Amino acid sequence: MDDGNSTIMNITMKITGALLACLATAGLPGCNKTAASTAAHPPPEVTVMTVTTQDIPDEPEFIGQTEASRIVEIRSQVTGIVKRRCYLEGRQVKKGDRLYQIDPVPFQAAMLSAKGEVAKAEARLVQAKQNLDRVSPLLADQAVSQKDVDDATAERLASEAALDEANANLVKAQFDYDNTLITAPIDGMIDRTSVHEGRLVTAQTDLLTTIYQLNPMYVYGNVPESYLLRRRRQLAANEVQRPDIYKLKGVITFEDGTTYPREGTLDYAGVVLSSQTGALQGRFVFPNPVITGPTDPAGMLIPGQFVRVRLKGYTKVNAILVPQRAVQQGTNGSTVNVVGANDKVEVRDVQATSWQGDQWVIESGLHAGERIVVDGLQRIVPGGLVKPVPVAATVASQSDRAVRSTADPK
Repeated sequence: MDDGNSTIMNITMKITGALLACLATAGLPGCNKTAASTAAHPPPEVTVMTVTTQDIPDEPEFIGQTEASRIVEIRSQVTGIVKRRCYLEGRQVKKGDRLYQIDPVPFQAAMLSAKGEVAKAEARLVQAKQNLDRVSPLLADQAVSQKDVDDATAERLASEAALDEANANLVKAQFDYDNTLITAPIDGMIDRTSVHEGRLVTAQTDLLTTIYQLNPMYVYGNVPESYLLRRRRQLAANEVQRPDIYKLKGVITFEDGTTYPREGTLDYAGVVLSSQTGALQGRFVFPNPVITGPTDPAGMLIPGQFVRVRLKGYTKVNAILVPQRAVQQGTNGSTVNVVGANDKVEVRDVQATSWQGDQWVIESGLHAGERIVVDGLQRIVPGGLVKPVPVAATVASQSDRAVRSTADPK
């Protein structure tokens, strides 16, 4: 009986202790909340930089296409049969090199005939002068009439005119004969032939071949009207500066990303916008020296290439640059986080237009002297307080830690 009562009392005591423990534990959350509310969270530490202005190169890029600096179409000056082609296609030719031979026989015959006509005209002129010299003195003695003298004078004048005509025909015949041999008018690379031996070619009509002068090389590019308007406004407001327009330089980037090692110079700027593209054409001249052997001379630039041309010479005045990681891109554009004088964060819309290395060029939205968050963006909220640490101090702290870790290998 006593053992039963003792067991019941032990069970009662255990239950009572468990209830007291539960009641004690139930009061703890309220105490924790009270303690947490009394302790303030410190503001997050972020890295900031102070915005400054500087003059930077302003080098826009445009699409361009290469073109030979001189393109000469070879056509025959006479109508005749092609007897021989004297050059190898796709090779370098020099000024004066033989290209084609037109059958010269008919033209040689015409030239000899013209020379004979000149000789006859000269003989008639001599005869007319002698006749006039004979009849002129006889007029005073009335041995001849005035009409005889007038006829002799007219004969001499007609003979002189006939001689001029014969000489003109000789010049034309000589010209035709000389042009049966077609030579290169310039140095350059010659294209494939369009005619072969035995072909009848018409004077100044049929294209025989084309010569391209490749050094120097032209690069033509089109500048959009929007760029021209913006650039002229910037020049008027002294936001950008440049030298004389024909001292601007160009740098070529090829399709594979490599850069042409020689700079070009702007030597032509269009006067009228294209009605088809709404753009203004410009032309750069690039040196294109031979980089291959003498038997197969060629430069790196080839006519017809599409390239990117970077325009050098413009300087943007008082430009603002910020690291790319400080600029956030959203659906409404670019933003940065500005830290105000009270260390509160403000989300600011900015106009980020282009890159300079690993930095954005900010056209508007920021001013010199303002502080922006560079690192620690994930720890801030708009309007919240932060603990700003300048970029220089952060770099110095990292350097000190690196030195200490090097000195203490543990």
